[in-house]
Amino acid sequence: MSIVVVAAVIVSEGRVLAAQRAEPPSLAGGWEFPGGKVDPGESDQQALVRECQEELGVEVEVGARVGGDWPLSPGYVLRVWMATIVSGVPHAKEHMALRWLGPGEYYDVAWLGGDLPVMRAVADLLEEG
Repeated sequence: MSIVVVAAVIVSEGRVLAAQRAEPPSLAGGWEFPGGKVDPGESDQQALVRECQEELGVEVEVGARVGGDWPLSPGYVLRVWMATIVSGVPHAKEHMALRWLGPGEYYDVAWLGGDLPVMRAVADLLEEG
C-alpha cells in the first residue's frame, strides 16, 4: 500500500502558489505545490487543510481534485486538489521561499519531478477556465 501525499494548487487572481523545498537535501531548492503526508485517521482533504496551516499559515477551502493518483518515488502517491485561501497570507514556514506564478510564468521555477506533470495539467485547466 502506498503512502499518500496530498498537495494544494492554491490559485489567487489567476496565479498559482509554488513553494521551494528546504529539505531533505535531495529535494532542497526544488519547487512543489504545498502539502504533505496524510496522517492515520485523517481524510486527504483534512490533511491538506492541516498541511496548509502548518506550512503556510493559511486556512484553505479544498476544491476540485486534479487528476487521479500521481506517481512519486516508489511507495508514494500524490493526490492533488485545487484550493483557495479563506484566511491568512501565505508565508514560508517550512519552505525556503514562496512564489506566485502567473500565466506565462508557470515554468519559471525548477519544479520537482512529481509536481511538473501536475503543473502541466493545472496550466491546461487554468487556460480553459
